[in-house]
Amino acid sequence: MGGLPLATPLSGGRHRRRIRIALPVAAAGVAAAVAAVLTVSSAGAATASADPTAKLSKSSASLTDLTDRIAGALATDKDFRKASKTKDTKTGGPSTSSTSSTSSGSSSTSTVSPMVIGGTTTSITSAPWMAQLWYYDDKGTSDTGDDVGFFCGGAVVAPTKILTAAHCVHGYNWHAYGSIVTGTDQLPTTDSSGNTDLHGGTVSGVWRQWNHPSYNSTTVDNDVAVLTLATPITATPIRMTTSTDTASYAAGTGAKVYGWGRTSSTSNDISGTLQSATLPIQSDSTCSGYYNSEFIAGHMVCAGNPATGSDSGTVSACNGDSGGPLIVGNRIVGIVSWGVQDCVAKGAYSVFTKVRSYVGAAYPRIDDTNLSDGATSTPDGKADLFVRDHSTYTGYEKDSKGTSFAARVSWGSFSGYNTILQTDLNRDGYQDFILRRSSDGAVFWLHYIPSTQSWSKSEIFSNWASRKFTVAPGDVTGDYLPDLLSVDSSGILWIYPGKGNGTFASRVEVGSGWGQYSALRGHGDFNGDGKTDLIAWSKSTGYVYLYRGTGTAGSGAFSSRINVRTWTGYNTFDAVGDVTGDGKADFLARTSSGTLYLYPGTGKATSEIFATRISVGTGFQGYDLFG
Repeated sequence: MGGLPLATPLSGGRHRRRIRIALPVAAAGVAAAVAAVLTVSSAGAATASADPTAKLSKSSASLTDLTDRIAGALATDKDFRKASKTKDTKTGGPSTSSTSSTSSGSSSTSTVSPMVIGGTTTSITSAPWMAQLWYYDDKGTSDTGDDVGFFCGGAVVAPTKILTAAHCVHGYNWHAYGSIVTGTDQLPTTDSSGNTDLHGGTVSGVWRQWNHPSYNSTTVDNDVAVLTLATPITATPIRMTTSTDTASYAAGTGAKVYGWGRTSSTSNDISGTLQSATLPIQSDSTCSGYYNSEFIAGHMVCAGNPATGSDSGTVSACNGDSGGPLIVGNRIVGIVSWGVQDCVAKGAYSVFTKVRSYVGAAYPRIDDTNLSDGATSTPDGKADLFVRDHSTYTGYEKDSKGTSFAARVSWGSFSGYNTILQTDLNRDGYQDFILRRSSDGAVFWLHYIPSTQSWSKSEIFSNWASRKFTVAPGDVTGDYLPDLLSVDSSGILWIYPGKGNGTFASRVEVGSGWGQYSALRGHGDFNGDGKTDLIAWSKSTGYVYLYRGTGTAGSGAFSSRINVRTWTGYNTFDAVGDVTGDGKADFLARTSSGTLYLYPGTGKATSEIFATRISVGTGFQGYDLFG
């Protein structure tokens, strides 16, 4: 089926037996920013108000620009082999697409086999999470020889998130030159008039991008990336596997790979329709036996029976499949990463990024909505802080600068509430708020509606006045939908499983004894296993405990507590996610004198769970609520 990340140079180079495969596409221009003035619908007691005055906008290319990028990528039509990376040249970069279209909408240069290399045609209904990644940059010149156009696959893992390979993302400006197509099993085509047909698909712009910070284009190691879309899509997401999953990687396990890549070793055309193929997982020793040191156990997994040396008898991923998912048990266990030149060399296997090893790094990028992402034209992927002034009840945004916070920005009045929490219940990429009204304990969901450029507030719970803690930690149950936690007056912790639309399933009891703590906070994954955790603090002892999430509901939602620190002298704590932008959840603590400290997360579940604290400012005693 074609399309390993032949991480390869677009300009050609020496080619030897083993290559890395990768393809991307689309280009055009930077989109115009849309400033949205926000208003909020009133609800509840007159004494409570939440009237955001901030303007939210996400610059996104126009539909014309997005489709022009696709057309440009389709027309680039470079030769795969000239762009593919070999074992020895190690020059890196994705390979270009070669799916030009004729006026009739059919593939031009040669007939595309209805099969991937050994695969079968697959409908989008059986793989609704599949995404096409198109990239095109004409370099602003009339010379088409310097155009950069390529294609990769990807998987929808949240309404605004695409999981793909780093070699499809690293070094490219996807916000300026990328287009994502979902909801169709066919690649776009263009007619003689230049019109682009998406065949029922939806095209979206990219808001920001992340690839693993340790991605190595030479070895194609740490080959994982996440693209964040400017607006949510309706495609059904699929989940990554967990960090503790071993069964999916057992030798002989049947795994399914999906993509639009090359269907033959003798043709450079990628497939016009989605293909899938079943490949048996191979052991690390088998993979190392063929690829030697090029195969990095723990970071990579290979699959498939040994290639035969020709299309006949070979089932393999190939160029154009780069970034697409390898699925076991309806979870992503691998990302198409690299392989051998032309994909069928005798004895070769397809190589994938081993997802279980990267859940901890990728998950913070999937659950990472922050305030500045809706208010600036330069998205940064860093979690921001929301605070409320105790005398004026004005809410303020303080944008993260990595190890400090920028000057505060007013969001208007937030009076009449005694709890304000930051979250994104509907996963639309805009920061939401959970508010508890002081007068009666009613709990509200305040969220932005992009289509009307307004805010909406709806009551989600009543009579929570006696609740000791309420926490919005993200996805606790493991379904990629943010949940709420609450400790009642008797000390019982409850999970309220989110449905992704501001409503919740029936609450599930975790257990009792949580009333002993003086603070309970959490947002994201503190120990790097890709599961949402909690931090609890006891004022009487100063002990700080980590409760590691298990990704399940009920009494087993959290593992036994681990004493990770002893803190005294603090009176307020907060967790808003990844403040530093390094992919690890961080923590904030305020002293009684008003100094706020940032504790950068390390991803460890020990006393070293946080690095040395960093002072991020004084005067924070003036704030009574932290988001």
